[in-house]
Amino acid sequence: MAFLGAIIAIGGVFYFRQFTEGLTVTGMSRDVAWGLYIAQFTFLVGVAASAVMVVLPYYLHDFKAFAKMTILGEFLAVASVVMCVLFIFVDMGMPTRVVNVFLHPTTHSMMFWDTVVLNGYLVLNLVIAFVTLTAERKDMPPPRWIKPVILLSIPWAVSIHTVTAFLYAGLSARPFWMTAILAPRFLASAFAAGPALLILLALLMRRLTTFDAGEKAIQKLAEIVTYAMTLNVFFVLMEVFTALYSDIPEHVNHFQFLFLGIEGENTLVPFMWTSVILAVISLVLLIVPRFRHNEKILTFACAAVFLSLWIDKGLGMIIAGFVPSPLGKVVHYSPTVTELAIAIAIWAVGAAIVTSLYKIAFSVRGQLKTD
Repeated sequence: MAFLGAIIAIGGVFYFRQFTEGLTVTGMSRDVAWGLYIAQFTFLVGVAASAVMVVLPYYLHDFKAFAKMTILGEFLAVASVVMCVLFIFVDMGMPTRVVNVFLHPTTHSMMFWDTVVLNGYLVLNLVIAFVTLTAERKDMPPPRWIKPVILLSIPWAVSIHTVTAFLYAGLSARPFWMTAILAPRFLASAFAAGPALLILLALLMRRLTTFDAGEKAIQKLAEIVTYAMTLNVFFVLMEVFTALYSDIPEHVNHFQFLFLGIEGENTLVPFMWTSVILAVISLVLLIVPRFRHNEKILTFACAAVFLSLWIDKGLGMIIAGFVPSPLGKVVHYSPTVTELAIAIAIWAVGAAIVTSLYKIAFSVRGQLKTD
């Protein structure tokens, strides 16, 4: 925790510089108005929404194997939403303007609805996690009123990433984002990346504590990751085929920028091919049951899934929407040291929140190692 605190403090120093000097200290510009911050926000909304992948089977289909895993998913969702809010906060030149979203709500604005569903989802997960954990500490069944709240959180989880997709898909001047399949693609990637991270955390907790989510739960999550990742790759291939077969320059240019470079601008090319390679390797390892049931191989496959999707959504998805510009201008964007420091600090905040909440959960269950 001290290490995370140091990273957060360093990030705070860089944010103070950004706050006093403005967004000119970032790599963003008039042509690339959203950069690393919004890209991380987009990715983390998906991680937050993925909690539904353990909540839904456990509460709706009575899949008892997820009994220990649900609290991990809910607390991961809490940390992810907090990070989402922080990334929005640091992306605003004048953060106090966020208050205007609540003082002057605009119901036809996707940004307003994104704010509503994100904050609502945060409250839902906090209430569910602490009510169920308190009942467990008292060795009592959860109160009956919490069940409808849990059921409400399931469609709410889907809504947070759907509304986020609508933020982009509704921008008619950005053909890379203006596709009806963007929301399904966002959800598929979310339901792969989030459970992959959850598996990694469960395996880590097995080593560091006496907590064991259970082999059945981990393997079922691995199957979910496999199906979701397969769907995500299928959706991406559909996008690529539509763009290349139609040969409409406004659609082709964005994919050319990502995978080949355009007019000498090829910053993202190595990252995107790394994402492709990791996606293919992870799918091979996950689809073959013999590989999937090997803990070391599963760990590598889940890490590959998470990193592949982070590159795709946490880097490529947002930047490629701006390059080329609607006027065909190719501009360079790369995050500055200030952006990187602030982004890493926010990830450290998320790690600190997850660590603290998991400690609470394990102390209630008496599963912290004391040696």
